[in-house]
Amino acid sequence: MKKFLLLCFAASSLMTASAQRHFMERHHKADEPTVYIISVKESDTIWSNNPALAQQHIAMQRNEAAKAAVADHRQAMRPGVQQVDEPNVVFANHQNTFSFAIGGYVALRASYSFDDAVDNRDMVPYDIPIEESFANKQALAMDATTSRVYMRAIANPKRLRTPVVIYFDADFRGGNRGSYTPRLRSGYVSLAGFTFGRDVTTFCDLTAAPTTIDFQGPNAYNFNFATMIRYELPFLNNHMKFGVAAEMPNVSATYGDVFMPIPQRVPDFPVYLQVMWGAKRQSHFRASAVFRDMYLYNNNNKSTTSLFGWGVQASGNIHIGKMVQLFMNGVYGEGITPYIQDLTGSGLDFTPNPKDPLKVQTMPMFGWQAAAQINILPNLFISGGYSMVQVQHKNGFYADDEYRRGQYVFGNLFYSLSSRCKVAVEYLWATRKNMNGDENSANRVNLLFKYSF
Repeated sequence: MKKFLLLCFAASSLMTASAQRHFMERHHKADEPTVYIISVKESDTIWSNNPALAQQHIAMQRNEAAKAAVADHRQAMRPGVQQVDEPNVVFANHQNTFSFAIGGYVALRASYSFDDAVDNRDMVPYDIPIEESFANKQALAMDATTSRVYMRAIANPKRLRTPVVIYFDADFRGGNRGSYTPRLRSGYVSLAGFTFGRDVTTFCDLTAAPTTIDFQGPNAYNFNFATMIRYELPFLNNHMKFGVAAEMPNVSATYGDVFMPIPQRVPDFPVYLQVMWGAKRQSHFRASAVFRDMYLYNNNNKSTTSLFGWGVQASGNIHIGKMVQLFMNGVYGEGITPYIQDLTGSGLDFTPNPKDPLKVQTMPMFGWQAAAQINILPNLFISGGYSMVQVQHKNGFYADDEYRRGQYVFGNLFYSLSSRCKVAVEYLWATRKNMNGDENSANRVNLLFKYSF
């Protein structure tokens, strides 16, 4: 009799193993991810005189692992600008000591520019042409390079009290326009409050900017990536959060005839303190700062020197009931072009001093943006806002055609056909003004179709 029971248990275990490779646990909500249990190794040998009870125990174990995996990946999701949606499928082992999800979306942006077109896939005020010509009167564009794929793995090692999150995501903006070359956006490991790898700069407040079809968005915002070591600590029951990082510097400057670029020697140091309130801590205010030491070489006296750059920022996201959401950020500093996205790569971290070409000077700059979103229906919202960036005079200006001010105005409507399919329409207006007073504007209409998987 005992041999017979053991034979039955072995047969049922084989059947379970086969089924477990295809096992899925779907939860009550239709839009929640499906969890596939991919490990067939059980944690303990189950001795039972009743094979049905043994199978029931295994099924309960798989069900608990599936629920825990969903909770892990939901907790690892970040709200805010250009963040991915919840995955459709999660794979986990039988104890949820390891799980991973693969997801992403396909996004098609179509645009029509008129009354002067920006020679850029995005509406970037810095790139607005000052001189009108037959070539920039109007332009039609279609772009799917912002489509995204991502992979998130979560490990729950017994020796650590917190999960280890490994995340990669990529879009297709890595090459020349139209090439659809894959580009790594983020690639990091996060554990116990630390982040190691490439991620959105710590100076960026991810939930302080509105949703736009335009991929860059408000020109005073600072959504840029950096390679970093970061530490973040929530405290006071998640009412406050502190973060500090050492990030690989990205210096963009005008060196003139006397100075030369050299490899940087000191990381940038962004730091922030955030206050949160609301039932789900959905509203917040953040104060941020960044400190830079930018190195360059002086050809005249054959020596290395450095310039100090710094910036401060106030940002926030305020929910007023369920219908209204406010976004804002204001930034001011010297030599901080990587932290104001309209000025990234502009060569304005520092320039030759107009009064003494043998010297260089950091450039003062500031920007601010404010926007509002009104949730008309659970699947329909409208939003609009204004953003402005300005580079200040310092001992005069280096060149007449140097960037002085950029403005950015948007209004849009987003509609969700389903939890994974969105369509939207948007109008954009932007201007650029140079140091000598020359100015021009541009207009664009955007359409979006996006499907997440």
